[in-house]
Amino acid sequence: MRKICVVTGTRAEYGLLSRLMRLIDESADCQLQVIATNMHLLPEYGNTYQEIECDGFHIDAKVPMRKLSDDSYGVIDSMAEEMKGMNEALLRLHPDMVVILGDRYEMLVTATVAMLQRIPIAHLHGGEISEGAVDDSIRHAITKMSSLHFTSTEDYRRRVIQLGEQPDRVFYVGAIGVENLKQIPLMSRQDLEDSLNFTFDRKTILVTYHPVTLGNRSPKDEIDDFLFALDTFPGLKVLFTMPNSDEGSKVIRQAIEGYCSRNSDRCSCYSSLGLKRYLSALQYVTAVVGNSSSGLLEVPSVHIPTLNIGDRQKGRVHGNSVLDCASDKESIIRGLTMVLSLSFKEVALKASNPYEKENTVQSVFDVISTYPLDELKRKSFYNL
Repeated sequence: MRKICVVTGTRAEYGLLSRLMRLIDESADCQLQVIATNMHLLPEYGNTYQEIECDGFHIDAKVPMRKLSDDSYGVIDSMAEEMKGMNEALLRLHPDMVVILGDRYEMLVTATVAMLQRIPIAHLHGGEISEGAVDDSIRHAITKMSSLHFTSTEDYRRRVIQLGEQPDRVFYVGAIGVENLKQIPLMSRQDLEDSLNFTFDRKTILVTYHPVTLGNRSPKDEIDDFLFALDTFPGLKVLFTMPNSDEGSKVIRQAIEGYCSRNSDRCSCYSSLGLKRYLSALQYVTAVVGNSSSGLLEVPSVHIPTLNIGDRQKGRVHGNSVLDCASDKESIIRGLTMVLSLSFKEVALKASNPYEKENTVQSVFDVISTYPLDELKRKSFYNL
C-alpha cells in the first residue's frame, strides 16, 4: 500500500487538489494522507480545514502557522513554527511520497522537510513564471527539491528540464484546475445567490486581489487605486474573495471590507467561496478582475474576460481572453472599460486556453501511484 501525503495550506490550492485526493483515497493500492496548514487553520481566512472535512476527507495532521505581524518578520516566524510541526507530522505519518502544488512559502517549508527526511516529492505547476511575487523563486526552489514534476504547459515542461531535471520525470499534464470546471457539478444561479446572499446582474465582476510581494508600490497604494477605479463604475456589482496570507494582505483585506461596507448595495466580500461556489460564480459574472493566477489558468475555459492587474503574474503564459494592465487607477479604468465591452466579450468567447488538456488529474495519479519509489531515492542533474 503506497502512502501518498497531500499537503495543503490554502482554500484555492485545496480546490485544485481535491479531485486528485479523491482518486488516491478511492484507490485500492494507495492510502491518502492529508496535512492541513497555514490559512486552513486561521479563523480570519474562514477555517477552511472544515471544507476538507465536509468533503469526507480525514485530516491526518494540522500544522499551525500563526503570523505575529503582516510583514516579512511575521511570515518568516510562521514558517519557523511550521517547520517544527511539519517535521513532526511527516516523521509520524512516514509517507512514501509527498504531493505539493505551486509556489507558496508554506510549501517551501514542506519541501525542505520532506527532502531532508528523504521523502520523494511530486510537484505540480513547476516551471511557471510570476515575476511580481517571491513565489517565483520559491517555485523554482521546490522544483530542485522534487523528484516528479507535473507541468501545465509544454513550455513549462521544457523550463523544468532546463533547471536540470531528468526529462523522463517531467510530465506535461495541463492545469489541474481547468478539469475541475468540467467535472464538478455546479450550482444553479438561485442556489448560489441564496448561499451568498448576493444577486448577480448583467454587470457583475468577481475580484481577487493579492499583495504584489516584489512590487515597487505598497499594497495600500495598489488597493486604493483599484478601489478608486471601481468608483468610476457605480453600476457595477462586485463579488470579492479575500487575499491570501502573503505579506501585506492585512491592509488589502481591511480596505476591501471598508469598501464593501460603504457600498453594501452592490458589493460583498467573502473569506472563502470554496471551490464549488467559486466555479459556479464564473457562470454568472461578466469578468474576473485582479491578480490571481486563476484568472489566467482556469477562467479562460469559461470564455469570459480576465483583467490581470499589475506585475504579480508577469511572465505567465495566457490566452487572448486575458487583458493585462498596470496597477495605477487610470490603467485599471481603461482595462475595466475594455473587458466590459462587447468587443472583448466576443474575443473571450472565441479564445482558447493554453492550460487546457484532457485527463489531467488521471495522468498525475497514474504516475504518482505507480512510479518505482526506489528510482526516486536519488537525483542526478540533467545537463542540456
